[in-house]
Amino acid sequence: MEELIMHLFDLFGTMIFAITGAVMGVRCKLDFFGVIVFACTVGVGGGMLRDMLLGATPVAAYTNEIYLVICICTGVVMFFLAPKVVGRWRIIMFCDAIGLGVFTALGVAKGALYGVGAVGQILSGVLGAVGGGVIRDVLARKIPAVLTSDFYATASVIGGIIYVLLERTDVSFFIRFFVCVVVVITLRVIAIKFNVSLPKAGHWRDPSLVPTRGQSPMPHRDGVDASSRKDALSQ
Repeated sequence: MEELIMHLFDLFGTMIFAITGAVMGVRCKLDFFGVIVFACTVGVGGGMLRDMLLGATPVAAYTNEIYLVICICTGVVMFFLAPKVVGRWRIIMFCDAIGLGVFTALGVAKGALYGVGAVGQILSGVLGAVGGGVIRDVLARKIPAVLTSDFYATASVIGGIIYVLLERTDVSFFIRFFVCVVVVITLRVIAIKFNVSLPKAGHWRDPSLVPTRGQSPMPHRDGVDASSRKDALSQ
């Protein structure tokens, strides 16, 4: 029963993530093949990384073609519905929150099935949830959103911790799974709605290059200050 629930949610989460990947491909102005590649990358990329680290090989996307079929069909549909979908990015972000919650719970549960420890379970959940998006952003030549986005991977980590804590109680698998999904989705939706994010490091400047009051700018390495160099170039 547990494996059936995990499989059904896995297919659902694959479709949700494939939608977000395909929409990103359209926003990047990729061609038909590129949109499908992005749909497959986000749809199954994280799960493939998770399964390889857990030793669940061949990975599910290779042993069961339904995963890639869902991604390809989703990519095709999104390609032709692009004019109606791309402008509604906020809705896509909420769909992404659902996928994040589902794949976090799936990863933690699958880690438990393969006998890894608590930290390994949490990492399995986070990697399965954000791995595909990281690959997508790298292909799109962007800093991965998981490193800059508002409360993305953090929500997955918190959900994974809650799942692991609930394993120490007598609650059923379904309740653990459901609570983890709801917590992750709720945290992510709150972050989207209220623009919640983790604090970022302040901009750092070399103190030696910042002139103090009444002090002239520091000279360039060759002895010529920046303003003199600029004047010389303009002549």
